[in-house]
Formats: sequence, structure tokens, C-alpha cells
Amino acid sequence: MRIIHVLKKTAWLLGLVLFILISCKNQVKRSAVLEKGNKIDYTAKVYPLLDTENSRWFFFSSASRPFGMVNLSPDTQIGGAWGSGYRYKTDTIKGFSHIHAWQMSGVSVMPVITSETNKKTIFTDFYSQFSHEKEKIAPGYHYVELDRYQIISEITSTKRVGLHQYTFPKNQQAAILFNLNTLLGPCKNSGGVLEKNTTKELSGKLVMEPTHRRPKPLAVYFKAIFNTDISTVEQDEETGNYLVNLAETNEKVLMKIGISYTSVENAANNIKEELLHWNFDDVVSESKMEWNDLLGRIEVKGGTEAAQTRFYTDLWHALQGRRIINDVNGAYPDNTGKEFRVGQLPLNKNGKPKFNHFNSDSFWGAQWTLNTLWGLVYPEIMEDFVHSLMQYYKDGGIIPRGPSGGNYTYVMTGASSTPFIVSAIQKGIIKDDLENIYQALKKNHMPGGIMEKAGYEHTTNLGGGLKYYHQNGYVPYPIPDGDFGGHQDGASLTMEYAYQDWTLAQLAKKLNHTADYEYFMTRSKNYKNVFDSETGWMRPKDQDNIWKKDFDPYQVENGFIEANGAQSTWFVPHDLQGLAALMGGEDKAVEKLNNQFIEAEKLGFTAGNSHAQELHPEYSRIPINFGNQPSIQTSFIFNQLNRPDLTQYWTRRVIQKTFSGLSPATGYNGDEDQGLMGSLNVLMKIGLFQMNGGTEDNPEYQIGSPIFDEITIKLNPEYYSNQNFIIKTENNSASNIYVNKVKFNNRSLKKHKILHSDLIEGGELILEMSNKTNRTP
Repeated sequence: MRIIHVLKKTAWLLGLVLFILISCKNQVKRSAVLEKGNKIDYTAKVYPLLDTENSRWFFFSSASRPFGMVNLSPDTQIGGAWGSGYRYKTDTIKGFSHIHAWQMSGVSVMPVITSETNKKTIFTDFYSQFSHEKEKIAPGYHYVELDRYQIISEITSTKRVGLHQYTFPKNQQAAILFNLNTLLGPCKNSGGVLEKNTTKELSGKLVMEPTHRRPKPLAVYFKAIFNTDISTVEQDEETGNYLVNLAETNEKVLMKIGISYTSVENAANNIKEELLHWNFDDVVSESKMEWNDLLGRIEVKGGTEAAQTRFYTDLWHALQGRRIINDVNGAYPDNTGKEFRVGQLPLNKNGKPKFNHFNSDSFWGAQWTLNTLWGLVYPEIMEDFVHSLMQYYKDGGIIPRGPSGGNYTYVMTGASSTPFIVSAIQKGIIKDDLENIYQALKKNHMPGGIMEKAGYEHTTNLGGGLKYYHQNGYVPYPIPDGDFGGHQDGASLTMEYAYQDWTLAQLAKKLNHTADYEYFMTRSKNYKNVFDSETGWMRPKDQDNIWKKDFDPYQVENGFIEANGAQSTWFVPHDLQGLAALMGGEDKAVEKLNNQFIEAEKLGFTAGNSHAQELHPEYSRIPINFGNQPSIQTSFIFNQLNRPDLTQYWTRRVIQKTFSGLSPATGYNGDEDQGLMGSLNVLMKIGLFQMNGGTEDNPEYQIGSPIFDEITIKLNPEYYSNQNFIIKTENNSASNIYVNKVKFNNRSLKKHKILHSDLIEGGELILEMSNKTNRTP
């Protein structure tokens, strides 16, 4: 009996243990489901239609992945780089094109219904009206109904493959028009050919003709695969375009289009590696996951729902515009030499490219935007871009400031990549090959480098006025050699070169190049040579050292690049104390800048509500312009001049008046150059900024006035600590804009600054907010 009792007790205990284990397992499952159910969908907080009334070719994005080679979206306007792509007020879709990039476009397709009545006109008359009421847009997905044909069009993509899903009306002849020979955004597409390979596969190519900015042609190859049979392929003699007639089907028609800038074979391989299946919804979900991973690196709490929506829309834009150009196997187009060649990126042990290669607009203004945001939140992206810029150097001998089509465009001015790369090094993102990188950067600052070239100066090297900068310490206006490119505005060039020289000097110091350090530090003072103490403004002067006559600091350009003298005077991010001394001291400098903000607020802090309005007499005379890069740093200048309260005040005013809207009619009120203005908005709203672009040793972040109650930045543990950096604001509100006390990890900070080395270890930055400044007179 005793043995039986023991056995029964043992069995009961085993049963109890089993019950507990099962219960715990089920609880874990329930917790996992609950956690998954509560996971934030950041893409739902994105408003893709922001500012789409003012779109330029690469601005709008829908069915795209971050930095994707494929940037698939409908086009309502197709002529010119500006005012093209998806324009909200145009109610007609003219095709779905796969490439929306800096100076690049291509592979436009349109689903259509053909019949005996339109058989002869379909190649020239195929556009369709649509309604925004029958449209759904989210990062990675676009749904729209084509009214003319009653076709439901849905598109999504992987990095290099566009995926289309069309629901055609029943008992109609379904077809896809390939519009391969056309004007498409910034350039003409010509030489388009299409071949039928099998009953379900096509291949083709077209040539993106040269533009004023991209001086060489570039071919794009593609492979198209259908889930249904192709009956016939017709070519129109007049247009050269193709109509792909589909076999009768009552199912949804899916089409994959993989692209490549190197070969049809690589386009097909991109499909093979990225999209073997036909599950449209899975691709949409995968795209959402990828976007959520990046958007979720910054989690904000508090503030209004509209403020959070605008924030994540800004963050979404900060990760757009600049596009991958290499295939999944690392092949890429190299157009830097006399003859086009297919380059090959280095591969890792798994046979994958060690980094991606990019098509990119300029880094002009990145020192106040991408440098800080990418460097802190997305260091892996910053590293990729540095390696890509260095690949251009290895191929063509110069680090670009904005490459397109595998070649240099010489967009904008100066050596704008220098601060970007130096910032990546100073933050520890780039650790290897520093000497080679330094020598490559130095080359750009010397005769024969990119500083010598004005904007889009492809064949000469006199437009940048670098020889005068070397000899006389400033770039004259006008440059006596003549006109060789764009933006030959001597005062701005002088200040830009001086700042970039300072950033290069910091790298020279890091690498113990003492003589170079002293040389470039001396050059960094050249901004003083265009400061006119009599007027109190930066002022152009000619080659004979004579100031520009009839000088008006509010006259746009005329010695200043995309700005006026009042705005540009403050472009001394590396030596604001020196600039203040020229103005008679910090108090006078603060008073001067504060008065400019008072006047600028009357015009909404921007020169109109789009880049196209900046030269308009009504808007161009604004003292500070947050719609373009030359003066977007100005609200944080007060911080550097010991008036953080004014940084807090004016930054909040700019956010409220200029960067809070949520409509197709407005958004950036100027020039959103591939993430620059989106990044600026993010930084102002979380209250972190870097005046010199994070280019000094152990860079510092200036603290502003965050608009949210709590901001969590999830640091990348592959580069920084496996911790979060959290900003908490106490008593924050629309009126409590002043930061009266600052604590970091329970340690009081006397100044509104925090070092990079401290920030990347993680922790809590606590800001006590008030409606009154605690500044003592």
C-alpha cells in the first residue's frame, strides 16, 4: 500500500509539473501574440501625400523599399525634373514607372483594355483618369483604380523588383503598354526594345539620354515575368513602343519587373534572388516590416496625433530619394571613365556585396541633416554611403558630391562630401583605411579636385574660382574667367570652402598631419575676407578686392548661392565665435539674428511654399529661409552664442508655423533634396542638432526643445552600445518650450550640449520644461 501511495503521489506531482509547464508555455505564447498585436505600425503614421502638389521627379514614393533600385509609383506628370512624377492635383495617370531617381527615369508601363475601336490609337492615347477617393497609399504599397478601363491597379516592390497586380474587367482584352520611348521626368527614354522570350517572359532595355546634369547616357535593362500567358507582342512604328496582349484570364494578373543597369541576365538574377514567389500580399507585408524596422528606430510619445504623423512622415522622407544602383550580385554601372564598364563591388564570405552603391543628389546641406540623423540612428546606412563615395574615387579619381548614372554630375558646389565622410569617421562608423580616405578628400580641396568645378561644370575646372581662393583668400564675384557652370557666386563659395576646409583640418589633426592641419585651419578663416564690417554683412567683392556696388543684403543670389546675403551671412558653422567678434560681440550678433527671425516669421520662415517661388520678388527678400539649405541651421546658432532660450523659442516657432502641416499643398515649403529637409525636421522635433555637422573630435550635440514627451532612440548595437538613448521632457506643452534644467543619467548638465561618446552609451536625458526662461539678465 505504501508503494502504491508513493507512486500515486509521484504521479500527481508529475502531473502538476506538467500542468505548470504547459500553462507557462501557453502564457508565453499568449504574451508573444499580445506583444505582436501591440507592435506599433509606424507606416500607418506616415502621410505619403505630404507636399505632393509640389512634387519633383524623385520626391514622391509609394511602392518602394528604403533606397530601392526600383521606385515604383504612378506618374501624373512626365515632363521635366521639376513639377513631374506624382502630382496630386493632376487627375490623370500616364503610366507606372520603376525609376524615380536623381536625373534618372525609366521602364514605364500601363495596364489597358484594347478593342477594335482603340486598336490604332492605344499607343498614343492610353492615359486614364483616376480619383483620390479610390486610392490607397502606404510605404511599400499603392492601390488605384483606372477609371477609363475599370482596372484595379496594385503595386509593391522588393529592392530591385517591381510587382504589379491588376484586376481587369471580365470578358475584355487585357494588355500592358510598355512606354519605353518617351520623355519621362528628367530625361528622354530612347532606343527601347522588348522581346518575348517565352509564353510568360519578356526582356528589354532602353537608354536614359544625357541631361544637363548627367552628361552621359545610361542603359537600363529589365526582365518581365507574368503569371499568365502572353498571346502577342505588338510594336508601334510611330512611337516605337510595345503592346503586350495577354491571354484570356479571369484571375488577377501579376507581373514582376526586375531591373539592372548592367545586363538582362542580372535583371533576371535580381528577380531570382529577391522574388521567387507570386504572393503579392506577402511582398507588401515584407515591405511594411522593412519600413517599420527603420521608422521604429525612433519611438515618440506624447504630442498630438497630427504631430506624430508629421514626424514619421519626415522620418520616412529622410530615408528616401537616394537609390541603390548595384545588382544583388554586386555588379554596378561605372560611367566615370572614357568608356562605360560594368564594375564589381567587393563581396563578403557569403558572396554578397560588402556595401551598396548609390545614385545620389548632392550632400550640399547634409552637414545639418543627414550627418546627424544617419550618424546617430542609422550608422549602417552612413557607412554604406561612405564606401560608395570611395568606390567612385577608386573608379574615377574623385569623390563625388552627387553621382548619377554611375558618373559625376558636379551638382551644386564645393566638396560637400567632406563633412559627411569626416563625420562618419569622427563617430567611429568608419574605422579602416583612414589615410587613403584622407588623401582622397584632400585631393578635392586642391587644384584638380572637385572644388575647382562650379555646378554641372563637366569639361572645365575654372568655375569654382579655387585658384583665387588659394591666392587671395576669397572667390571673387564675378569670376573673371567667365561662366562655366552654375552657382558661380563668390561670397557663398568662399564661406562654403572655408567650412569644408575646417572639417578636413579636423581629420588631418586626427591622423597627425600637423602641417596640413595648420594649412587648412588657416584657409578656414577665409570667410572673414568677405565680411564687410561697414554694412555688417557678408558681401561679394571682385578680383581687385572691391566690394560689390549697390549691395543689397536682401537681393537673392548675386554673389550668394540659392540665398541672399542676409541668409548667407550666418554660414560659418565652424567659427561662430569668430563671426560674432566681427559683428561686435555675441550680444550684437544675437540681436542681429533675432531681428532677422522676427522679420522672417512674417513670411512664414520660407521663401514661398515651393522651391520654384524662391526667386519671386515677394518672397526672395526674406532674412531667414528654412525652405532651402543655406540657412536651415540658424535657429541653433543662438545656442552657440550662449542664448539657448532663443534657440528653443525660434525652433518651436519654425516647427509650428512651417513644418507641422499635413496636406498635399504644403510640407517643406521649398527644396526637399532627398531627405535633407525631412532629416532637419526630425532633428528639430527631437531637440538634437550638430552645428558643424559632427566633424570635430568626439562630436557634440546641441540640445533644443523637443516637441514630444518622450523620445526613444534605439541605438544600433553593431556600432554603439546595446542600449537606448531616451529623451524625457517634464511639463512639456505648446507653451512650455523652454528647457530650464538638463540632466543626463542623473547628472546635471550646465550647458545644453551632450557628447557623442556619452550619448551612444545610452541612458536618459531629462529636460525640465517651462513657459519662462531661467536666463538671468
